[in-house]
Amino acid sequence: MTKSSGFSAVLKLTFLTAIIFSAAAVSGFGQKTEHYNSPLYSPKTYDPNQGSTSNGIPTALKTVGIEQKLNEQVPLETEFQNENGETVKLGTYFNRGRPVILALVYFECPMLCNEVLNGLTGSLKGISFDAGKDYDVVAISFDARENGKTELKQKKKESYLTRYGREDSADGFHFLTGTQESIDKITHAVGFNYHFDEATEQFAHAGGIMIVTPEGKISRYFYGIDYSPKDLKFGLMESSEGKIGNPVEQLYLYCYHYDPSTGKYGLTILNVLRLAGIATMLGLAGMLFGFWRYNRKKKAAVSDL
Repeated sequence: MTKSSGFSAVLKLTFLTAIIFSAAAVSGFGQKTEHYNSPLYSPKTYDPNQGSTSNGIPTALKTVGIEQKLNEQVPLETEFQNENGETVKLGTYFNRGRPVILALVYFECPMLCNEVLNGLTGSLKGISFDAGKDYDVVAISFDARENGKTELKQKKKESYLTRYGREDSADGFHFLTGTQESIDKITHAVGFNYHFDEATEQFAHAGGIMIVTPEGKISRYFYGIDYSPKDLKFGLMESSEGKIGNPVEQLYLYCYHYDPSTGKYGLTILNVLRLAGIATMLGLAGMLFGFWRYNRKKKAAVSDL
C-alpha cells in the first residue's frame, strides 16, 4: 500500500468517526431537565391553607409569585389608560410587528417596582436594539388606585426616557393604569400573583418581566431585578421570530438554550458539539475532495509522459 493511499484511509476513518460523533450529539439534542427551585418563581401557585412551618414563607407571601404561562395569549382587547390619559386597548402596542417587554409594577411602589424598572432600563442600554424601533416596553400598574393619575405616569415615563438616554425612543415606552377588572385579566393571563397588605397598604409581589411576541403570546420570563443584556437580546430575537438580529447572533441563539427555571440563557453543549461535528465533516469532505483532485491531476501528468 502506498503512502498516499494509506493517508487517504486514515482520513476516511477520521471522517467516519466524525459522523458517529455528530450522530451521538444529535441524538441527545434537546434533552433537558427543568427545575423550579424558588417558591416565588414556579410553574404553580401555593395553597393558602398550607402551613408556613414547612417552607418558612410568611402568610402574606403564600399566594405571591410568578406562575409561568408560556405561549399563553395576552388579552389584547383589555382597556387601560395611557400616560396621556387616553383609554387604549392593550393590543395597540402589539400591532407594530415587534416584541413587547411587559413589566407589571405599581408606580408608587417604594422599593421593588422601581428596582425592576431600573434594572430593565439599565440592561436595555447594553443592547444594540432600540425601543420604539425594535421592541416596546409596556409597564402596567397592578394598583387600581393609580388609575387616572396621569401626572404620575408622565413623570415615570420622563424619568425612564432620561435614564434610557436614546433619541426618538418616546414611542417605545408606555406606562398604563387600569380598573381592577382590567388588572385582573392581565395578571391572570401572565401568571402574576400578588397580595395587598392592609396593615402597610402596600403590595407583596415578586419582581420580574415578560417578553411577549408581536401576536401577544408569552415567550419568555426573566426574574428578579437584574437582567443580563445578552439574555434580553436573545429573548427579543426569539420573540420576534428572527426578524431582528444579524446572522451571527442567530447562530448564537442556536448555541444558547433558554432555561425557564432560571429565566436565563445557558450555553447548550450538545448544540455546540453538533455544530462542531458538522464543521468537522465539512472540513474533512473538503480535504478528501482536494486529495482526490490532486491524485487525479498527478495520474493525468504521469499518463502524459
